[in-house]
Amino acid sequence: MNSEIDEFGPENWGGELPWAEEDPNTETMYARRRRPERTYLSRTFSRPEKARFVYKVFDGPQTSAKYDGREWTIIDGEHGRAQIKLLLIEEPGSQHVKSIIIQRVPTTKRPVKTALRLDGADAERLLELIRNLDYVPVVGRTTERIDDALVRDLFADATSMLAIYKRDPERFRKLITDDETARDIIAIAHRRQQVERFRKLLHDDVYFEAERARSTDRRAESVWQRFFEENSWILGVSLAGQLLTSWSHEKLEQVVAGSSISGPGKRADALLRTAGRIKSLVFAEFKTHKTELLATDAYRSGCWAPSKELAGGVAQAQGTVHRAVRDLGDRLESLAPDGSVFPDDHSYLVRPRSFLIIGQLQQLIGQAGGDHQEKIRSFELYRRNTAEPEVLTFDELLARAEWFVNTPVP
Repeated sequence: MNSEIDEFGPENWGGELPWAEEDPNTETMYARRRRPERTYLSRTFSRPEKARFVYKVFDGPQTSAKYDGREWTIIDGEHGRAQIKLLLIEEPGSQHVKSIIIQRVPTTKRPVKTALRLDGADAERLLELIRNLDYVPVVGRTTERIDDALVRDLFADATSMLAIYKRDPERFRKLITDDETARDIIAIAHRRQQVERFRKLLHDDVYFEAERARSTDRRAESVWQRFFEENSWILGVSLAGQLLTSWSHEKLEQVVAGSSISGPGKRADALLRTAGRIKSLVFAEFKTHKTELLATDAYRSGCWAPSKELAGGVAQAQGTVHRAVRDLGDRLESLAPDGSVFPDDHSYLVRPRSFLIIGQLQQLIGQAGGDHQEKIRSFELYRRNTAEPEVLTFDELLARAEWFVNTPVP
């Protein structure tokens, strides 16, 4: 912004103004001679605080005329010239606009006419409105009312957000409830936090042991059981091409053998079912991320047998599914507390899919840090030829969850 002292003051004309006799109204004279592409600042004066005026003019259609051998701009009489006059004052620790005056500048010798004057708080409100316009979306589905104080606090200091929320939490909740986009952002943010927690459980032994110590059940498997109970969506979007949801809204782990789901029998770490008109049950078993995938030593040169834990986990999953199908049949009805059947709420057990989550692919890396091709070949051949259950490692499950939360929504 080009700023300068008023170029039409006497000091710039040797104390003599060529049109002074024609136009005795000095303020009108100055306003008529100012140029729209410039901003004009008066000298500082005391009132008693330090202050100065700031001027800016805006024109309608213009013509020009010559006076004393020089060409001057003349404003169209119908539209005229407008001038904004700001009084800027300095107070201890700050400076602010004390007054905003919008004036019409006549083409004759008449005095400038004030069209609008805002003083004190009113002037600050107008400036605050202009500053906040950058944050106002043009598109909006509803009318809105926002307190100036809230907007001011919000944009003045990002760290004040928490204080603003504590002052009026209900207003924030209402804004979020009414905003579909806000709910989406919060949901994705929460899921990203859980993916980060998943990563820490997988790679940070200290963090894993701290989580393990939180429960009376100190088994490593129980840490993963709790995590997936809290985040069943990771299994739902990661295990299969179909969307999987928890069979029960209350608990992921379920007893699945016996006369009914609620009866005694074999317990599945996770009982899920596919989404859609026809729902099918899906079973999942968890080991731990440190469970070995392969035996310690090669069975034959270039051939590595599955570890005892991997083979045992496969047998366990197969036994769970077999007993569930035997005891429950091909179809499972969902029952209300009074024993009645929920309409259109049933699940099928027609050769149900099952999954075993175990170990990490990192175990198939050699001592030098490169791929151990014989171990990789042995593991992949084993799991590719094991149709039920489908074997996945914890790091593969993490990679799928990371992809889900980081994929942009079109």
